[in-house]
Amino acid sequence: MRIGELAERAGTTPRALRYYEQLGLLPARRAGNGYRAYGEEDLRLLRQIRTLQDFGFGLEETRPFVECLQAGHPHGDSCPASLEVYRRKLAELDECITRLQEVRTQVAGQFARAERERDELAAGAGAGGEPPQCEWAARSAVEWEES
Repeated sequence: MRIGELAERAGTTPRALRYYEQLGLLPARRAGNGYRAYGEEDLRLLRQIRTLQDFGFGLEETRPFVECLQAGHPHGDSCPASLEVYRRKLAELDECITRLQEVRTQVAGQFARAERERDELAAGAGAGGEPPQCEWAARSAVEWEES
């Protein structure tokens, strides 16, 4: 099959395929007429690359999976190098999850504090007192009245 058909079947563009060729992820074979020629195995490689990219893997991280398939293994993650990439990616994801949980805890704390302060202000206004205004709002009201 030619580059346009492969790109369409793989859900990508011919430009991306040429880039993958430059990186050595996709074999560059030419037919007798000079056109690039691809087979079902190339489609399989591209599907592996695209799936890993959808999971957040960089192109270089896909290389061991591609090489594993090219070596004749039934799955791109059958080789030790692919398993090591999985191991590193899982550690990276765990680190991101930990950071996100820390940020979430901080945001939840800020939210709870802000709600408490809002409720305290509302309670003060309900008791006949004026809730304090922020400095900017008070200054803007005075400036508006003076103009």
